[in-house]
Amino acid sequence: KYPRTFQADCDKLAAAGVDMLFAPTEADLYPEPQEYFIEPPAIQNVLDGEFRPGHFRGVATVVTKLFNCVQPDVALFGKKDYQQLMVIRNMTRQLALPIAIVGGETVRADDGLALSSRNGYLSAAERAEAPRLYRLLNGIRDAIRRGSADFAGLEAKAVSELAAAGWKTDYVAVRQQADLAMPKGLDAPLVVLAASRLGTTRLIDNIEV
Repeated sequence: KYPRTFQADCDKLAAAGVDMLFAPTEADLYPEPQEYFIEPPAIQNVLDGEFRPGHFRGVATVVTKLFNCVQPDVALFGKKDYQQLMVIRNMTRQLALPIAIVGGETVRADDGLALSSRNGYLSAAERAEAPRLYRLLNGIRDAIRRGSADFAGLEAKAVSELAAAGWKTDYVAVRQQADLAMPKGLDAPLVVLAASRLGTTRLIDNIEV
């Protein structure tokens, strides 16, 4: 679960020059039991979807409701949650919603750890260990750029290294950027994704090839 830091978030938005914040309550978005849903295709059942059944159906539904409330021209979603970005981008295109979906680059600490409110759950020792995930993703990316198409081998090696350092990994996976399908070679743009638990904190990260 993510920490609830609403006031701190408001302060950061104000410092960034944001003029208006739309922050509906759960009752605002769900005034009655939700019986109609947006059901994504197979992309919702792989990677994070395998470990969080129904999650992306909820994401697609609530984001559609948000779009209906706000009616934006542009919506920005971070690349850190790459699967979420792909679900929303593909949904918006297929439903012909007049919204440009922009992927925001992942912001990182100096040691490479992707910034997340969940990082606050890490102990000092875990925080020192956490950048290993990004280093391993970089290693896979570099191997692919050198011409390696042994995706399964690269994934297995990373999982093994994480396990040796005390991580419990859900997946390390090389996928096609557009649809997160398993790649058949090196022709399509690729992304390397990972989700792994360090102590009690589940960290996700990815890097485009």
